[in-house]
Amino acid sequence: MPAIAFEDLTPGLIIQLGEIVIDKDEMLDFAERFDPQPFHLDEAAGAASVLGGLCASGWYTSSLWMRSYVDHVLAGSTSQGSPGCSELLWPKPVFPGDVLRSELEVISARRSKSRERLGLVEITGRAYRGAEVVMRTTFVGMFGTREP
Repeated sequence: MPAIAFEDLTPGLIIQLGEIVIDKDEMLDFAERFDPQPFHLDEAAGAASVLGGLCASGWYTSSLWMRSYVDHVLAGSTSQGSPGCSELLWPKPVFPGDVLRSELEVISARRSKSRERLGLVEITGRAYRGAEVVMRTTFVGMFGTREP
């Protein structure tokens, strides 16, 4: 039986997804490949920007959150993907050496009207640096059910 199915994801449930330290070299490699803006690649450009220093791409931060979500929830679950997100925010910059803590919260859950073995789960994911939210996303996950 899968570790997590639709029935396990009840509104109000919060799942801790662990911590990660932002590795500067990995952050720079990601920026060079996917988001080569100067403040993601160069110390001086970062310092001169409104961000206040060399900082991670929001897409990098989101990818780290996603990896934690896969490792702690999706691997071995009944996940059937996602039709998309309604929110993706990066309210604070992320810097090399930051320690981020990730979590998810189940906002709502309902069975699909057209597919009886599928549940739709609205989830808000957050990454924190201390008490500050540095990334927030809200999306729908599709999960198989145990019972028809």
